[in-house]
This record gives sequence, C-alpha cells and structure tokens, in this order.
Amino acid sequence: MSARFNYRHLHYFWVVAHEGGVAKAAARLDVAAQTISAQVRELERALGHQLLRPAGRGLALTEAGQAALRQADEIFRLGEQLPELIGQTARSTPQRRLVVGLSDGLPKLAVRSLLEPVTASPDLRLICHEDDFDDLLADLALHRLDVVLADRGAPPNPNLRLYSHALAHSQVAWYAPPVWASAARRGFPASLAQVPVLLPSHHAAVRLQLDQWFQRLGVQPRVVGEFEDSALLKIFASGGMGVFPAPVLVHDDLVQRYQVRRIGECTGVEEYYFAINSERRVLHPLVQQLLAPRR
Repeated sequence: MSARFNYRHLHYFWVVAHEGGVAKAAARLDVAAQTISAQVRELERALGHQLLRPAGRGLALTEAGQAALRQADEIFRLGEQLPELIGQTARSTPQRRLVVGLSDGLPKLAVRSLLEPVTASPDLRLICHEDDFDDLLADLALHRLDVVLADRGAPPNPNLRLYSHALAHSQVAWYAPPVWASAARRGFPASLAQVPVLLPSHHAAVRLQLDQWFQRLGVQPRVVGEFEDSALLKIFASGGMGVFPAPVLVHDDLVQRYQVRRIGECTGVEEYYFAINSERRVLHPLVQQLLAPRR
C-alpha cells in the first residue's frame, strides 16, 4: 500500500459509500463536496484502484470499492468500540458485550433457550435489538451486531458475506386458554374451524407451513388475530382470545407462564432456529460459544 494512504481519506470514502453520494456525505460531515471528492480521489490514487463509479444520480461501488468498504466497516466499528474497551480495562471486572439481533417473528421464549449457552457467562452484558429480518442482516453486514437469531437462514447475496448456522428445531403444537381448551379438543383439528384462532403474521417463516397444514387437512381456520410479535400473541391468547400454535421446545415455560393447555399436534410443522454471523477475521468468543455443538 502506498505511503500516501490516509485514514481521513478512508473515512470520507466510507461516508460517501454509505450515503450513496458526495452531496449527502458533505451534508453529513459538514465539509465542502469538493473537499470530499478530492480526498476520495487521493485514496483511489493511494490504493491504485477506482473505488466509486457514477450510477444514475449517485455513485456505486466498484468491485475494489466493495472490498475497501468491508475493511473500512471493520476499522470504524473497532474505532467506535475503543472508548468502551478502554473503559473496560480500567474496571476490575470487565464486561463482555454481546449485541444480538432478534428477528421479529422469533418466539421470545425460544430466544431465551437459544441464548442459554452464553447467558451464564460471567460479566456478560447482553444487548438485544428486535427488528425486521432484512434490516437486521444489513446491520450485521455493517458489524453493528455480533450475531442475528432468526427463524430462517440468510438468503444468498454476493454483496453480504453472511453465514447461517442451524441451532435447533422444534415440532409445533396447538395450545389453548382454559376457556377454549375443551371445545378445541373436540374433533381436533377440524375444531379449529369453529374456535377462534390466533396466528403469527407472514413475517414468521412458520406461517407458510401452518397455511399449508390447514390446506392439507381441508380446514378453514376461524382466524381472529395475526401478530408479528409472538409474545403479544401469547398474551392475547392467555386472556382468552383464542387458540394458537407454538413450538414444543418451550412447552414447560409456555404452560407455566401463560396458563394454557396443549390440545393437539401440528404434525409436519416445525420451527427452525438459526444464528447468522458475518465474516470476521476474529469471531466474537461468545458467538463461538453460541455456535458450539449442543449436547
């Protein structure tokens, strides 16, 4: 690399790449657009490759630019963590920070089970962010998250180097509050056309399986509610709103916490749980622990 390489130039390029253009980067940095353009050109000269090319009214990354952006993301992510890391070394009991993204369709009781291998770690500082699946993958690619937990793996994308790891899977069963349990058991599963049914929204990967299950059985469910938030679904169900599907993985917690009863099997329907991480030279030790084979 040329001796003329300059981290200020890299920072300007990094902002331009994320903002999609020089004008937006100039507004964000409060720097003249001509200054930013000149410094990005200096970076390209230092690296010996064009990093940005015109695309419509903005700019797009060249192949070299994509490689440079991945490295810049890592460099500035580490820079953002520096004050906290320095602060940790000054404390007698430093914390280990783990930032987890949670897909909004993921059952909350399952999350606790999936994170169990790391929650007992001494001095853990666990930070959880719930969001739309695609937004979480974007944050993971930018190293704003250490790992994402989801009910599906990351789709193939040549611009995002993400890796999916199957953590667990669970058979799905049907549960009901006491007020609907007897009616739901009579003639199950045909009874689901008569009693009120609560379902996860189409944000959840399992919803397609549930729809197909109903089609196979020829049952038209009496759907009275659809929820993106699985915990909210269970709260309404426990209040008597209707019967609902849930993973058997969390049966004990489900029955104890929400006072519901298992009424029947949802044969052939399973929920799958994945941990997704991004490409890094050094993998977070708690993520390594999370991905370790389970007994």
